[in-house]
Amino acid sequence: MATVAAQLAALKKQQEALLKKEQALKAKAHDKVLAKIVQMAKDAGLSASDIAKALNAGKPAKAKTAKASKAGKKTGPRGKVAPKYRNPANHAETWTGRGVSPKWVAELKASGKLETALISHDAPAAHAEAPAAH
Repeated sequence: MATVAAQLAALKKQQEALLKKEQALKAKAHDKVLAKIVQMAKDAGLSASDIAKALNAGKPAKAKTAKASKAGKKTGPRGKVAPKYRNPANHAETWTGRGVSPKWVAELKASGKLETALISHDAPAAHAEAPAAH
């Protein structure tokens, strides 16, 4: 019977062989996918710089069409906004209405009483100013 050390060495050798097979299969698959991508790019008349721009942007390049009504929409981080809701049970807790809602908001929504937590802003000019740059 082989020793534990010998068995472990054999398993390690098998593991390395399997890893090499895995890498070879992945490389073969990648080559096939790249060939398809290159053909699709050629068919669409895209250059390597078009593809590089799309990869750097993290999104496919959008075609300029009349349908692009959201073209003027800004993306990225938005400025601070005044809270829209206040927890009736703990007035120190507020929520702007953006992002994940706190547990107390979910509970109010479930009971149909979210409107009771709305904060009335009597002075609309107070938060109409642009937020200061940081």
